[in-house]
Amino acid sequence: MASLDSHLNKQLARGRNYFTREEALAALGVSSSSLAAAVTRLIKKRRLANPRHGFYLILRPEDEVAGAPDPAQWIDPLMKHQRIDYRISLLRAAAFHGSSHQAAMVFQVVVPKQLRDFEIGRHRLQFVYQAPKAFSQINLSDRLGQMKSEAGFAKVAGVELTLLDCARYFHKAGGISSVAQIVNDIGAKADPRALAKSALVYENSSVRRLGYLLERAGHERQARALELFVRKAKAVLPLNPAVRPLAAAPSRAQEKATKWKLLINTPVETDV
Repeated sequence: MASLDSHLNKQLARGRNYFTREEALAALGVSSSSLAAAVTRLIKKRRLANPRHGFYLILRPEDEVAGAPDPAQWIDPLMKHQRIDYRISLLRAAAFHGSSHQAAMVFQVVVPKQLRDFEIGRHRLQFVYQAPKAFSQINLSDRLGQMKSEAGFAKVAGVELTLLDCARYFHKAGGISSVAQIVNDIGAKADPRALAKSALVYENSSVRRLGYLLERAGHERQARALELFVRKAKAVLPLNPAVRPLAAAPSRAQEKATKWKLLINTPVETDV
């Protein structure tokens, strides 16, 4: 009968720094209680970490400082283990697409199910909920990219979805100014037609918010692709619904608000 230690070595030799409870039971031929005892022993020795029930990470010496491998290396097998589709998005996706200002301290994943956030070592994983119907319509292979790591590939939002996700969940992307900086950095990479097509799934106010920020950043083609959404707007809404309107907004901001039917009720600051 093979030992759990030898099973870990075999996994690493295959380029896999993870395993599941079911795989280990089948490979080792041991009882559940014996496996649980062996796993507990190795967790105490910091050779294993357990981000979710039945899913384990194999820690190598280089993982000691962070306490776990980069989530990009194991988010795909973890989500497959939980049978939940996903996409890496927001700050981590923005950095992936070239927003140099984004030193993401949190690994954000959009999912069609309410999931609990968790920390493992120095890594913090945040799961952002998108309604299942909208998620299924948008999380398509032609709108996603691949984030490559030494352990394989993970699904990451394409530029268009990254921008839309940031505009929709701006409070989780560092606020309006952070999103504006992301738009400055990567907005020109978005395909206008793909952006408009993807925007159909998002709330109208979020699309107008993105259109305003794109135009403000000088990405005219991308902004024009979203202008048609203004026609469907029934009311003028605040750029940031969480704060009260400014007593006096700059004239340029007022002009933008008129076009996008947005009240610019918060300062928008970016690095040039």
